[in-house]
Amino acid sequence: MRRAFFLNRSMYYKNETVVYHNKKWELAKDASASLYNQTMHYGNGVFEGIRAYKTEDGVKIFKAKEHFQRLLLSAKKMHIHVDYTVDELIILANQLLEKNNLQDAYLRPLFYLGDNMTLEPVKEVGFFMCAWEWGNYLGTKLLRTTVSPYTRPHPRSCHIDAKTVGHYTNSILASTEAKQRGFDEALLLDVNGYLAEAPGANLFFEKDGVLYTPALGHILPGITRQTILELAKELELHVVQKHFKVIDLKAADSAFFVGTAAEVVGLKSLDEYEFPMAWENSLGYDLLHMYKQRVSKREYKHFELV
Repeated sequence: MRRAFFLNRSMYYKNETVVYHNKKWELAKDASASLYNQTMHYGNGVFEGIRAYKTEDGVKIFKAKEHFQRLLLSAKKMHIHVDYTVDELIILANQLLEKNNLQDAYLRPLFYLGDNMTLEPVKEVGFFMCAWEWGNYLGTKLLRTTVSPYTRPHPRSCHIDAKTVGHYTNSILASTEAKQRGFDEALLLDVNGYLAEAPGANLFFEKDGVLYTPALGHILPGITRQTILELAKELELHVVQKHFKVIDLKAADSAFFVGTAAEVVGLKSLDEYEFPMAWENSLGYDLLHMYKQRVSKREYKHFELV
């Protein structure tokens, strides 16, 4: 008897998977959008990556408020008019998990634009939200990384702090090029040659017991990045946020990437440089386990986006 499972369509849904699409619930396999939508052709759409965890008090979405705040802020920056509130989106996200009987899950809300082949704002806005079980995006082993020949976009060329669909062509190019050269992931610099971030994660590194991370301005202000800063403060760690060169990272004791999809993952090397500290002895390792404990708690501390 053949199982009704993926039908070779996708790893993200089954025949019975339910999604929220334009004010209604429908099966993922039946959901559709116009091939003439502006998001597909020009990349003007905004999205979020959010995780839910099975906690000691049931299924909880980690920092749902912060993620949906950023989603609406991204929409505003990209001139996308939306009629949802943060509270409404949180309710829908929890309903989505319940309808699909998901506990540890990844959620993807997306605002996309209607049919339009011009380079102007579009009045018609669609909304789609789905969820699926997804392990650590970058895996759990230490990563071999490389400095990418691609740079992050100039902050005056687009809204760096908006999580915009089109921005991720930059991430795809950097990640693909690194893997073609035999590395696990890329590390991008900004247009001035300073350390920026990975294609889908922020960077931290450690030297002599001090934690360092690139300053905001040329990077996405990650919510997991902010969580790590909060945890570091609780541990009374000294954290430095400023612009760093590659040479600074290649003198570090250890380093790690953080992001909603990646969570916290250590780096083994950057090009020819191997980080000398054993991962188990690093601040990153401590923060990884503290992060795992934090996402399993009943209540989370919130921070406001500005």
